[in-house]
Amino acid sequence: MSKRLAFLGVSHIHAGGFSDLAFARGFTCAGVFDWDATRAATIASRLDAPVRELDELLKDETVDAYVIVSQTVRHQDLIPAVAPLGRPIFADKPLGTSRKTAEALAKLLQKHNAVFHTGYFQRGSAEVQTINHWVKSGRFGQITRARMSNCHSGALGGWFDTDYKWMTEREQAGCGAYGDLGSHGIDLLMWMFGDVEQVVASVAPGTDRYPGCDEVGEGILKFKNGVIATLAASWDDVASPYRLQIAGTEGHAILGDELRWAGKDGRWETVTDLEPAAPAGFAAFLDHLEGNNVPLISPAEAAARTAVVQAIYESVDKSKWVKL
Repeated sequence: MSKRLAFLGVSHIHAGGFSDLAFARGFTCAGVFDWDATRAATIASRLDAPVRELDELLKDETVDAYVIVSQTVRHQDLIPAVAPLGRPIFADKPLGTSRKTAEALAKLLQKHNAVFHTGYFQRGSAEVQTINHWVKSGRFGQITRARMSNCHSGALGGWFDTDYKWMTEREQAGCGAYGDLGSHGIDLLMWMFGDVEQVVASVAPGTDRYPGCDEVGEGILKFKNGVIATLAASWDDVASPYRLQIAGTEGHAILGDELRWAGKDGRWETVTDLEPAAPAGFAAFLDHLEGNNVPLISPAEAAARTAVVQAIYESVDKSKWVKL
């Protein structure tokens, strides 16, 4: 029997893709709720499901799991409503609009032993899995530099002009472009290197298509293990030729369209012997619901990523390093 999902809040830019994936994989939908009736109806039609009120879906005992793809600020209403119900919860990133809110939500989820997952999907590729394996196995030697870049052309293409305009408003989203895309980079870097000690960053309006919202940014992250990493994120890039670069005393890796490696001899080679890809993001959540043993991102991990994002914006606002 297929699992029944309830979608609570569908304002996020990922809501359509998530609903399509769930429908394609045979999941059924008990109903869709959103404060915007038109938006709810659009997603419900893609899921062949009814639009329902929030209270109805919370009381519906046939619901197997909840999917939250609302404005980030709505997490502080929706997650406390579903956490005590004992059913798996997917809430897209970031967990909260502030460190305080994210940590409170994480504690609540932990209190109820809730199965939780969020939308950091970039861990899953075979290339990233391979780099993480090299980091953990010590292949790089002492890591001397890490560089992460996560950019797209969302502002240039007007992606956030209408339905997703809220993603440009920090009071609703908790961040602008730098936090939106940068948090994926933060997740990868923390997954590989552990906790962040302090950060400093600068953001800019870019094309200024969305007044008051940053469209580009650069930052430096110092990790507790001594690694120093830089992070770029932008909605104003026509291309993103490389995403991750790690240098060490024994080797150097660059990930773009392909993964390349140079050892101590400095000779570059394209890596084809890769670690297996792993489930990640919303697909991993669906895998879990189907009974597969897949890695999920814990509430504490999600809150820790939000804490770093918010420290970055504090650094921007105060023009200084910020310790976590």
